[in-house]
Amino acid sequence: MFAATTYSQRRRALMQRIGSGLILLLGHRDSPMSFRDNAYDFRQDASFSYFCGLDQTDLALLLDADSGEETLFADDADVDHEVWTGPLPRAAERASRAGIAHAAPLAQLKQRLADEQARRRAIHVLPAYRAETQLALQALLGAASPSPALIQAVVALRAVKSDEEVAEIEDALQVTREMHLLAMRLARPGVVEQEIVGAMEGLALARGRRMAYAPIFSSRGEILHNHDHGVRLKGGEMIVNDSGANSPRGYASDITRTIPVGGRFQGLQAEMYELVLSAQEQAIAAAKPGVPYRDVHRLACKVMVQGLIGLGFMRGDAGEAVEAGAHAIFFPCGTGHMLGLDVHDMEGLGEDHVGYGDGFTRNPRFGDKSLRLARPLQPGWVVTIEPGIYINPLLTNRWKAEGRHAAFIDYAMFERHAAFGGIRIEDDVLITPQGARVLGPTIPKVRAEVEALAAS
Repeated sequence: MFAATTYSQRRRALMQRIGSGLILLLGHRDSPMSFRDNAYDFRQDASFSYFCGLDQTDLALLLDADSGEETLFADDADVDHEVWTGPLPRAAERASRAGIAHAAPLAQLKQRLADEQARRRAIHVLPAYRAETQLALQALLGAASPSPALIQAVVALRAVKSDEEVAEIEDALQVTREMHLLAMRLARPGVVEQEIVGAMEGLALARGRRMAYAPIFSSRGEILHNHDHGVRLKGGEMIVNDSGANSPRGYASDITRTIPVGGRFQGLQAEMYELVLSAQEQAIAAAKPGVPYRDVHRLACKVMVQGLIGLGFMRGDAGEAVEAGAHAIFFPCGTGHMLGLDVHDMEGLGEDHVGYGDGFTRNPRFGDKSLRLARPLQPGWVVTIEPGIYINPLLTNRWKAEGRHAAFIDYAMFERHAAFGGIRIEDDVLITPQGARVLGPTIPKVRAEVEALAAS
């Protein structure tokens, strides 16, 4: 946990934004893997963690925006339970750690809420993305819709990272760097992808960390979220390694590097790699306060289209191709997203609440609809910048059959290189008052440095 004053200040800021009524935040329960006592590793709800800091199960926080009263609802463990877990802090002690003055048993929460409903007081809740949380809210409140005011307030507060939070992300990046360097050294012919994934996860566990998300480590890099790690490497292919560790307080890192199996990017691979790296570096340089992230995305797309025109894959005017959406043939996703306690920070509250607004609405067109962040950047935001080039035969075949964007796309080139795979390069970037800063220690991405590590 951070200091108790950190959480007290966050809660006060939240209540001030809401103004009146009650705010109910539910922590997570254990989620059974196969039966009640065989649970997945516990992961606290990020918003509950942000305002409370407590990393235990079965907790609820009730804030009264009118009076300022704060109550943690939690049960004291009895001896029968502590035989299995060891001694656990009492509810009052947990509340005190988070700077909360009042603690009460969980059994009292339902009656407290019923009394407040009888007084016709507003009770603000966040969207529930876990089924058990949805059921708990229904049992406590009946039909309760998420509060737009609470969603907006939480997004506004969590989006701007304090120096402490940035330090947590950089702490996570220290371990993530070790993971990526290890993967570059291990990715050689004859090795099964899963062996490398296991080595990275083992390194994180040995440092007392968890993976921030299920790793994407695949020679089928054109499959954007490929979690199949069963391929035995042959040499000559490229590995997309998208993986990151958490910090001790649960903040995520999210890094992608592309690795040449055998130690060298060959021919078109090298040209494409340099193109993606150039797009990423130009996008990072363009990221500044007040600049819409959609503009950063479009810049990255335009740089890559211009490069692919030179390589014979695209034709025409690069700006017109991006405006038409033709770039989605090789880049069917967005350039990045928010990062924080969640790897896609706050998306459980609704992606449009996090990434849009401020006059920006989501474009439903293929490719553009996958842009998670569009609105103007602000100091204190941490975002990922991760352009890529992917040649996916499924998409090539469909678009060619439809005759889509034939004025901009040379389908013969995409077909000729159907086995290319994919390249992605991703860093975590803090928006500063002056511009942007890539967070964490340097993780090699210059082609010669990556090749040297892969050859070792």
